[in-house]
Amino acid sequence: MNAEPRVGLMALHTRRGWLAVASAVLVMGVLVPILNLAVPASSPIHLPDYLVALLGKFLCYAIVALAIDLIWGFTGILSLGHGVFFALGGYAMGMNLMLSIGAQGVYKSALPDFMVFLDWKELPWFWRGFDNLAVALVVALVVPGLLAFAFGYFAFRSRIRGVYFSIITQALTYALMLLFFRNETGFGGNNGLTDFKTIYGYDLHQPSTKVTLYVISALALLLTYLLCRFIVTSKAGRVLRAIRDAESRAMFVGFNPTSYKLFAWTLSAMLCGLAGALYVPQVGIINPSEMQPANSIEMGIWVAVGGRATLFGAILGAFLVNGLRSFFTAAMPNAWLYILGALFIAVTLFFPDGIAGALARLKRKA
Repeated sequence: MNAEPRVGLMALHTRRGWLAVASAVLVMGVLVPILNLAVPASSPIHLPDYLVALLGKFLCYAIVALAIDLIWGFTGILSLGHGVFFALGGYAMGMNLMLSIGAQGVYKSALPDFMVFLDWKELPWFWRGFDNLAVALVVALVVPGLLAFAFGYFAFRSRIRGVYFSIITQALTYALMLLFFRNETGFGGNNGLTDFKTIYGYDLHQPSTKVTLYVISALALLLTYLLCRFIVTSKAGRVLRAIRDAESRAMFVGFNPTSYKLFAWTLSAMLCGLAGALYVPQVGIINPSEMQPANSIEMGIWVAVGGRATLFGAILGAFLVNGLRSFFTAAMPNAWLYILGALFIAVTLFFPDGIAGALARLKRKA
């Protein structure tokens, strides 16, 4: 996957290219609610509620893919630990949703059910304030950002790069996964946070609430795409690509690679936190399994399959791989990991610049 996807990168800079992506996201944001709420359930084109939630998940995954493409495709830093930032954003939202349950829980207590079961007498200090949705959203962005900044500051100043950086990011997510599995940390242990009832007073089980969350996720994806495109087409984006291609040369001509890499790395983590916060109310659960290293590796596969340094390819890869996963885990659950591995190998051997690059080459030859 070391080949530079320059065909896809050129397509990124065209007005037609980014307008096509923005239009596709807007169409999805409008069409899905209409098919779900306005079309009768008896109609063959009616979109069931579970598909709305599933597509909402894919939108959140696409935000993660954009975040990874920013740091890997444009900066050349392969992270195998972005799942931890995604999970931290999810936990921040999950804490708000747990406190919103109130006395509707199994034990009819103001404390979350898992705390009552573990004989906790009061709410831990780090849970205070999460009954406010705005606080939860801010924490979902700030905590992943602060963790990424602290981690990246020491890693980049120490000139850790390449496979060594990938390994320590994987170690980070594995260590935090083990920490969150412990009951005494106050995050629900291996069961995590679940059984959510409402968000901001609205019933999470109502179709209208599911559609609203879906539309918000679509808008978040669109804004994330536009933000990433703005960055990579700016002077800062050109510096990031210079660092990716020849860091020593970029340093020689006067740029500070550490600052630029730290900026991209921190922003990427915050975008993952946003995706996690949008993901949790749509799936109804967050637990430490979201931090397992395999999840972070699969996130990288989304970008590799779609096409690095294209942005559009990252979105395409997230939808394609997760769509295949949803199908095969239902039809052939034992075969999915083999199919995923075969897909990644095929892309590596035959489409080194991903599907987006392959499509761009076909269009150029036509």
